[in-house]
Amino acid sequence: MSDKLREEIKERIIKQDYHCEKELTLSIISGKWKVVILWHLGVEGPHRFSELQRLFPKISHKILTNQLRELMEDGIVHREVFPEIPPKVEYSMTELGMTLLPIVEMMYEWGKKRIDQIKQENNQVE
Repeated sequence: MSDKLREEIKERIIKQDYHCEKELTLSIISGKWKVVILWHLGVEGPHRFSELQRLFPKISHKILTNQLRELMEDGIVHREVFPEIPPKVEYSMTELGMTLLPIVEMMYEWGKKRIDQIKQENNQVE
């Protein structure tokens, strides 16, 4: 999500001019990779940046960084730097982030069922 839109939503909340909770939720989890990042961190636990990159080979370094940064700004993901050489950085879900996990899992289950339906529909056509 663009920074401008994110800032607009934050400003509307502060001014108490925000009436759609669904829009807020979507503004936090929108982004091509956010939901799958949240699923992996929530279900599998903490991951290093390089592990996340391996999970999503089509994502660029910049996009992954931006998606993680936005999730951190929203209090959903925590970044921990370990004082080691070379530095070790891990990303994990915050307590607030874990409250989104049931929503993400429901999205996963819905998508899985829908994929199966589409496959069955395509098999009936052939």
